[in-house]
Amino acid sequence: MSGHSHFRGIVLAAALLVGSGAGAAEGGVDCGRSAEGFEPWLDSFKREAAAAGISQHAIQASFADVYYDRSVISHDRGQKVFRQSFEQFSARMANSFRINKGRQLLQRHAGLFRQIEQRYGVPGPVLVAIWGLETDFGSFNGSFATIRALATLAYDCRRAERFRGELLDALRIVDRGDLSPDKMRGAWAGEIGQTQFMPSSYLKFAVDFNGDGSRDLVHDTADVLASTANFLHGSGWKAGAGWDEGEPNFPVLLEWNKAKVYSKTIALLADRIDGR
Repeated sequence: MSGHSHFRGIVLAAALLVGSGAGAAEGGVDCGRSAEGFEPWLDSFKREAAAAGISQHAIQASFADVYYDRSVISHDRGQKVFRQSFEQFSARMANSFRINKGRQLLQRHAGLFRQIEQRYGVPGPVLVAIWGLETDFGSFNGSFATIRALATLAYDCRRAERFRGELLDALRIVDRGDLSPDKMRGAWAGEIGQTQFMPSSYLKFAVDFNGDGSRDLVHDTADVLASTANFLHGSGWKAGAGWDEGEPNFPVLLEWNKAKVYSKTIALLADRIDGR
């Protein structure tokens, strides 16, 4: 999906590989399509995680309440090709609530947004637009237990190799002390926090902007917004340039989400929040 592995781009672009049966995924990794075999697979994965340098404490804490979650598989199998036009999607998503709430938050956190823009070059309206579209400004981050969801998808034969990497990265987040497993709840495909980072992106781009010693994209507004800006900066954001389609920073929004309808809606909502 998108360059930083936000799986919601799969939901929107929806070009999915579908296999059948059980056996081996990419690279000969064992996988399955039912709960049978999950526990032996999980035991094997724990050994793999330890060999990758993850501590036993993090491994045991992370897998304490992990089982094959059929609801995750149902969500994965139930994805539909995204067929709404930009006009339809943006009318629903760039709505008056998000515009007005976004303007309020832009004003409330004005000092923080100034600091972030000075460091990363990304203006507040863009960050607020992403924040609003992803989780309604942190009001709903998702209710799935992240490690359980990722373990289920890593075992499933459909995209096992991709999700094994994300599961290992989720364990690394626990191991370095950013989040405890019980705080890692989000979308069914493993996205974490108020702007929905996949674990691989979390490891690469999350920053401790308030200096409290952890990169907390679930609870800490400063970390959330600065990390989102860091992702855009790392993807080539040009300070002072425009972000609408055809302008220099629109390709960076496509790195956030490959679906053009979604990225155009980010740009539109940012414009509206900015008073344009």
